[in-house]
Amino acid sequence: MKKTLWLWIPLIALACKDPNNEKTTNNNNTETKIEIKKVGPSFNASNAFNNIKTQVDFGPRVPGTAAHKQTADWLRDELKKSADTVIVQHTTLTLADKKTKVPCYNVIGSFNPTASRRFLLLAHWDTRPWADQGFSNQDKPIPGADDGGSGTGVLIEIARLLKAQKLPADIGVDIVLVDVEDYAKSEWGDDAYALGTQYWAKNPHVKDYKAEAGILLDMVGGRDARFAIEANSKDYGNHIITDIWGIANDLGYGKYFVYEQSGAYISDDHVPVNEILKIPTIDIINLPKGSKTGFVPYWHTHDDNMNNIDIATLEAVGQTLIQYLYTRSKPAV
Repeated sequence: MKKTLWLWIPLIALACKDPNNEKTTNNNNTETKIEIKKVGPSFNASNAFNNIKTQVDFGPRVPGTAAHKQTADWLRDELKKSADTVIVQHTTLTLADKKTKVPCYNVIGSFNPTASRRFLLLAHWDTRPWADQGFSNQDKPIPGADDGGSGTGVLIEIARLLKAQKLPADIGVDIVLVDVEDYAKSEWGDDAYALGTQYWAKNPHVKDYKAEAGILLDMVGGRDARFAIEANSKDYGNHIITDIWGIANDLGYGKYFVYEQSGAYISDDHVPVNEILKIPTIDIINLPKGSKTGFVPYWHTHDDNMNNIDIATLEAVGQTLIQYLYTRSKPAV
């Protein structure tokens, strides 16, 4: 993905969150602690970790390679174990250089496909063919454990849980694992990124597809991750941020989901979803404060490997999303 503009803006939280999964309220000078109830199944971060490792073990998932096709088949097979319907969009895309053509596999799993109220979860699974931020072998592809692997690994585990404990009948979820996100160079422009998502947004798996909210996971596995509020996400889906960050802090994950606006406009997969399908979609992405690039030190390098993937971070992201999905049902009137 590409970023533009970097400015850190602290936000003042409207309510302080207790780190022990409790809210503290003050009414008539009487302090009352209210336990936060977990809703839905418990997220298994070890499973998510293993999902990431499986992808990395295939090798760099650069479009057109054997590892790329093997991973696409594995993602399809994993979603078939859980989802009510699975669709693989297989097409050929031309890169922004106007000459290179690569295969694209968008793998989509739908849960409660007839429910009219839908929620969209996305992650890209391909890996970058160049280590352009590294100091050596810059022309070699990266492992992509965090950048590509982590979001996908979390969503495969969420898919398993959605089968194990059914969603409320009025809620449907679509997991869209998009391809050809990172086969681009910065000089090619913002539209060179997220090609698989651009294709899906113009050719959704369901005619006139709509969802109430979309959530993109990108680089969500790093140790001590800091999910600051990305600028496009705030502009397009501030109400989703309010819900997600509030749930995360209620569950005790406030050290990850910080109430701080990064000021960075990141050209990630959520942008075409917002601009083409008009579905409000946010990006949960690790934005460490003080980074020279704006991203983690191993971003777009050969150090993006399993050594940087942390179980605790995966749990924070996965359990927050589970709580969000299983609390979307509206009471019967």
